[in-house]
Amino acid sequence: MATWTKENLPRENGDMVPMQVPMIISASRSTDIPAFYADWFFHRLKVGYSAWTNPFNGVKGYVSYRNTRFIVFWSKNPRPLLTHLDYLKERNIGCYIQYTLNDYEKEGLEQRVRPLAERIDTFKLLVDKLGKGRVIWRFDPMALTDDISVDNLLEKVQNIGDQLKGYTEKLVFSFADILTYKKVKHNLEESGIPYHEWTNDQMDDFAHKLSDMNLEYGWNLQLATCGEKIDIKKYEIQHNRCIDGDLITRLAWRDKELMKFMKVKIWDIPSPSLFGKTELPEGAILLPNNHYFISSHKKDVGQRQFCECMASKDIGEYNTCPHLCEYCYANATKQQAIDNWKRHQQNKNNETITGK
Repeated sequence: MATWTKENLPRENGDMVPMQVPMIISASRSTDIPAFYADWFFHRLKVGYSAWTNPFNGVKGYVSYRNTRFIVFWSKNPRPLLTHLDYLKERNIGCYIQYTLNDYEKEGLEQRVRPLAERIDTFKLLVDKLGKGRVIWRFDPMALTDDISVDNLLEKVQNIGDQLKGYTEKLVFSFADILTYKKVKHNLEESGIPYHEWTNDQMDDFAHKLSDMNLEYGWNLQLATCGEKIDIKKYEIQHNRCIDGDLITRLAWRDKELMKFMKVKIWDIPSPSLFGKTELPEGAILLPNNHYFISSHKKDVGQRQFCECMASKDIGEYNTCPHLCEYCYANATKQQAIDNWKRHQQNKNNETITGK
């Protein structure tokens, strides 16, 4: 459910059109904007708006960045963001990055992503630039095939987890749910990938072993699933909020306009009681400089049943990601994605990603 205003604002050609004016942007669940469209996005941010075509009715819509205060980036290669992050700071726009860092190099499920060693190096560079809490590790999805078992996946997670130790606070993962997504099923079968569906016992086994690894190897990560029905809290694995109101508050609590929009009140920590204890309300989340807040996170009812994200405006488009991963849910076909990428290359500053 949208929580932002809509106003008539001018396009570059002077035409007045209705534009959504959100404070929180998702960039993007629909495509990899940081990897392939970072220059486009930051150009449009400076122009003040962008457009997208609704995949269901073909109608063009517009979003203004006039009131934007926070951006959540999603990417398998956010390295191009490094040259743009200072601009966000200039604009007083906060951000964090959902960084999907998988390892399917041997199996060829992600043939066009950058080499794993380079992606890990990018992760560390971004943490050095932004800070530890602003780069979140995703291993998404956890895919089972004839060549990839539960134990194989755990080995892959361990390899990356050891290298990221001290660089991130959280690991978010999901179990590949092939049959639910027709595009995913079609893409895997088209490429001849011998996929397997996860059973509840396999998911439980994976979660148990992952939780043990987190303790054994001293990662000290928050573990969370993305959009999963299964309840594995007994292993201290939570349901994730990828667009997370509490994390946004932790990172941007000094932004009074954003806090007012999110209906978050920042409180001073009271002086200790006569018994030397500081009494805080139940559910208080500590902030720097002796402040705290109480969570007011609310789920976006427009998202999937088990998605815990708060409302944001996603500004991407489907069928535009040239990574061409075999399990992709965002591309109906690889050819459509390639065609749209070529069209973008011919008109890189267009209102839309596709150049249409």
